[in-house]
Amino acid sequence: MKILGISGSLRQGSYNSMALRAAQKLAPAGVTLDIADIGSIPLYNDDVRAAGEPAAVTALKAQVRAADAVLIATPEYNFSIPGVLKNTLDWLSRPPEPPFDGKVVALMGASPGPVGTARVQYDLRKVLVFMNAFTVNRPEVFISFAPTKFNAQGELTDEGTTKFIGDLFVAMQNLKKRLG
Repeated sequence: MKILGISGSLRQGSYNSMALRAAQKLAPAGVTLDIADIGSIPLYNDDVRAAGEPAAVTALKAQVRAADAVLIATPEYNFSIPGVLKNTLDWLSRPPEPPFDGKVVALMGASPGPVGTARVQYDLRKVLVFMNAFTVNRPEVFISFAPTKFNAQGELTDEGTTKFIGDLFVAMQNLKKRLG
């Protein structure tokens, strides 16, 4: 199973990017996780899209299409979706052939606070329904108090979170099998 990871943060020291890198190491046999770079996706403008899709958008759409599933790891900004991630999803939702249509998508998020991105994950589920993606419902991976769960090298050190991420891979595989 080929999974594409997308971080909803551009910050170099992002706990969500750290979580995706940890997930790469935790991927079970037969599963690969590549991480996309959304830093060059321009601000969405339908006039730009109508004149010709930017190369960065075309490349990301191809990455999503080539993957069996997508794993989004995102922080929560102002109780919702970070602008850079929402902007990326806006580009990916547009024709022709939106790549999330029928795609298995799993969510996780890391936050320094106690809620661990529960609100943003709820909002992302609404957006993904519009995009006709199939979202993994359980396990829910909310990495609260993130600074205590990663070491200075950015490695995940929390055993509970490690188990949740492993369970998330199993759930993604199971949903993909059910969908065919």
